[in-house]
Amino acid sequence: MKQASHTIMVPTQGPGLYECTDAVRGFVRDSKIADGLLTCFIRHTSASLLIQENADPDVQKDLRDFFAHLARNGMNYRHTAEGPDDMPSHIRAALTQTSIGIPLHKAKLALGTWQGIYVFEHRDAPHRREVMLQVIGE
Repeated sequence: MKQASHTIMVPTQGPGLYECTDAVRGFVRDSKIADGLLTCFIRHTSASLLIQENADPDVQKDLRDFFAHLARNGMNYRHTAEGPDDMPSHIRAALTQTSIGIPLHKAKLALGTWQGIYVFEHRDAPHRREVMLQVIGE
């Protein structure tokens, strides 16, 4: 059994989905592990990870708009120390995922045809999001 880990940085420019599939694929390729499990973990509480369709950008826009409607800015939140967009961002992150597991098969991510890996940024300002990658297998 072998394992490898790496952290990728994903720059964001405000709310939306930022694909990082290619960077994750590069790590998997360099790990030389053919069959196993990749875990992706985002080290933030106001952004999340998604596996989502990467063919039609309208899917990403609709997701962003839905979550903006679901957890709106400007409500009477108690937590406001980090700005008016912070608490809605925490809510959106709580409803999505901070960690995802993806099987590896024959040294490739076992993603479906239209699936990509995304950082889902929930804050209004640009950030550099850290995504930790850990793979274990043969």
